Amino acid sequence: MKIHEYQAKELMKARGIAVPMGAMATTVEDAVAAVRPLIEGSGNPVVVVKSQIHAGGRGKGRFKEHPELGGVTVVLDGIKGGIEAAEAKVRELAGKMLGSTLVTIQTGPEGKQVNRLYVEQGIDIATELYVSVVLDRSSSRNIVMVSTEGGTEIEEVAEQTPEKILKEEITPGFGLLPFQARAIAYGLGLEGAAFKNGVKFMHSLADAAVELDTDMIEINPLVVTTDGTVMALDGKMSFESNALFRHPDVEEMRDDSEEDPAELEASGYDLSFIKLDGSIGCMVNGAGLAMATMDIIKYVGGEPANFLDVGGGATAEKVTAAFKIITRDPSVKGIFINIFGGIMQCDTIAEGVVTAVKEVGLDVPLVVRLEGTNVELGKQIINESGLGVVSAEDMKDGAQKIVELTR
Repeated sequence: MKIHEYQAKELMKARGIAVPMGAMATTVEDAVAAVRPLIEGSGNPVVVVKSQIHAGGRGKGRFKEHPELGGVTVVLDGIKGGIEAAEAKVRELAGKMLGSTLVTIQTGPEGKQVNRLYVEQGIDIATELYVSVVLDRSSSRNIVMVSTEGGTEIEEVAEQTPEKILKEEITPGFGLLPFQARAIAYGLGLEGAAFKNGVKFMHSLADAAVELDTDMIEINPLVVTTDGTVMALDGKMSFESNALFRHPDVEEMRDDSEEDPAELEASGYDLSFIKLDGSIGCMVNGAGLAMATMDIIKYVGGEPANFLDVGGGATAEKVTAAFKIITRDPSVKGIFINIFGGIMQCDTIAEGVVTAVKEVGLDVPLVVRLEGTNVELGKQIINESGLGVVSAEDMKDGAQKIVELTR
């Protein structure tokens, strides 16, 4: 699960991590009302208006409706014109940004609609850096990753100057050790007050990652101010969904409008669904079998349109819901249902498929491979349904048939 920047900063601030003053706005008036308190509270006449979407690259992104505008805009009008001038500029920007579609390198050409803004105080920046705490699933440990190349996409740094990326692996039960935090601060070139503050910052960030069960915390840029303060100028967080029951406060931060509608609907039925870019819809029971099914579809020349695991104890209702989710995808040109009946019985799957086809219709080829518990009963249900369903003998046979039929 992902959250917005302003929410990530709320969580960081609550854990002693330095962040700029800011206010979230869903209307133009909210955005304008935030300006005076920020300028008077910080003493800095500059404010920044930031689009809040679940995607990176907002600063370099552009609005479809207003291509002259980026997703993050610095308002300098307060320097010469005072608070009133800054308020007028924020009013103009908010009026254009709210409700418009922001396209970034991570959104794809379709972009995302901006429904929230974050108005933030200006900061006197001396240095821009990069820091993240990422869960490395190969080692089952968090890794602190830093670079002096703040403000640059970390993928570019990794490709062009990988020597500028420093990493420290965190040992579970011990946390980020003092010598590791000092090594990070030294590697970033911090000195004096900035070094001391940087060490404290790294400890707090690493502790927050463990406490909140995050997959990733990314701050780009992490800034050092002219007085040596180390501060998160940006903030992204994503969380391990299976651990959200421990964090009801975090789960309340979910923004449904930022999530794929099909994935959101699937979660309501306790289905594991992920949208992909192919044309062959898949319905499978068990994550391992689902991965194998996608592999064999690619092996025989097709491209899966989704990962969909109905689980080992799915009901006919869940199967029906899963089928509806797949068929609503306009990119799906064929469907492959691949079920190995263990706990999940083949006749249950068959009943769900028949019910779903009768409810929503069938405009694309459908291949079904059933094996395991009650397989003969399941095949009988499908064969006697009168539906245009193609049976498969095994997994490879089913993959070949659906790929041929979609062609």
